[in-house]
Amino acid sequence: MVWQTIHRTQAECRAANLSNLPWVRHDFTWSMARSWLAGLPDGRGLNIAHEAVDRHAGGPLRDKAALRCLTPGAPPVELSYEDLRRRTNRFANVLVAYALDRGERVCTLLPQGADLVVAALGTVKCGGVLAPLPAAAGPDGVRARLLLAGPAVLVTTPQLYESTVGPVRDAVPGLRHVLVTGDGPPPAGTAGLGAATAQAGDRFEIPQTDPRQTALLQFTGGATGRPDGVVHVHEAVVAQHATARFALDLRPEDVYWCTAGPGSASGTSYGIVAPLSVGSTVVLDAGEPDARRWCSLLQQHRVTVWYTTPPAVRMLMEHGDPAAGGDVSALRLVASTGGPLPPEAVRWGLTRLGCAVQDTWSQAETGAIMISNFAGVDLRPGSMGFPVPGVEAALLAPGGGAARVIEAPDEVGELALRAGWPSMFRGYLHDEDRYARRFSGGWYLSGDLARRDADGYYWFAGRR
Repeated sequence: MVWQTIHRTQAECRAANLSNLPWVRHDFTWSMARSWLAGLPDGRGLNIAHEAVDRHAGGPLRDKAALRCLTPGAPPVELSYEDLRRRTNRFANVLVAYALDRGERVCTLLPQGADLVVAALGTVKCGGVLAPLPAAAGPDGVRARLLLAGPAVLVTTPQLYESTVGPVRDAVPGLRHVLVTGDGPPPAGTAGLGAATAQAGDRFEIPQTDPRQTALLQFTGGATGRPDGVVHVHEAVVAQHATARFALDLRPEDVYWCTAGPGSASGTSYGIVAPLSVGSTVVLDAGEPDARRWCSLLQQHRVTVWYTTPPAVRMLMEHGDPAAGGDVSALRLVASTGGPLPPEAVRWGLTRLGCAVQDTWSQAETGAIMISNFAGVDLRPGSMGFPVPGVEAALLAPGGGAARVIEAPDEVGELALRAGWPSMFRGYLHDEDRYARRFSGGWYLSGDLARRDADGYYWFAGRR
């Protein structure tokens, strides 16, 4: 079946952050994107936490809601940018008191919520490396990731500690401190996060931070089935901020919700860093995926930009009608990540949500969205869209020897990116050889297959 192009109206194009894609691609540079950020005072470098929190807390967004934390059965909890600044400062001071050295890793095993965001940004604020763990990994998966990361500190809940971490803790000898959330007495061998932060000061000066300093260790399953540690640096925030504006059309006035899990790459880059760097209000939901509840949350919290996944869209298509009994008219953009989005899902969004669901493409290794549809550019259902400004993409023909770039339309090849964008990963932890194999002739080899039609739209075609 041939799906018709969805044409953006003149009003949609005028309102979008990016509408004239060829013009922007021609003039845009990553240096320009860097100028959209503040940088640390006195030229001390670039730190993700400063861009996501402190610069807003020191300006007109100080009292604006940064986080809206939702837990089933409990009232919403909101934190302003100033609240978040103070809490991340306290957490950073706790790590300093625990003698965390610059570059040491802090793992989080937490549900969506304020504790996760505070630990994440407090870690990178003081020079530590954030390593978020997926809560669904189970004891064996957590053990493998802890052994790979070698963290000095772990932050988790009492329940997850008892069920997941406790049984494997003896296998991680370098783990010096475990902080657990909640108000009750902490399990043996751990310390209470609340008590530790209550004793810490709420003032903290971010130390000099080189943009190339490691900030994040993101775990992936890897082609071999074992976890891989993907290394990212503070400079990644340049691409994450720019793509939040371009691909997700984000603005400070938006109420933004990303459903990606807290241990995933998207859950960190676009669940925490990117939207906060823009100054949006970020919705964090600790509940389990449920179509009826999610429809209610979209209505109740007047979400304007929703970033989700193909399975979540299918869940709503099969079991929920977001507009039934409520109003989802606040939604102006819905985007998807984590796999190809079927054309019927794109059209369903137009009918049921009032805006088409637009696909994006990224990987843990890319650190940010690399190919996307845009709010001000015509959308072809089933297509990943175009490379974002600043990204050079190509399709490479299979075979040995020098890589051959495919120029002809609709020919399938391996999707490759010209190396050098700010959020490009800087290594696989403890696996330099594998990192080197991901590059050839100046191209990053994604392992994904795609085709490009005659008008420049990219279409996912499978895995290599």
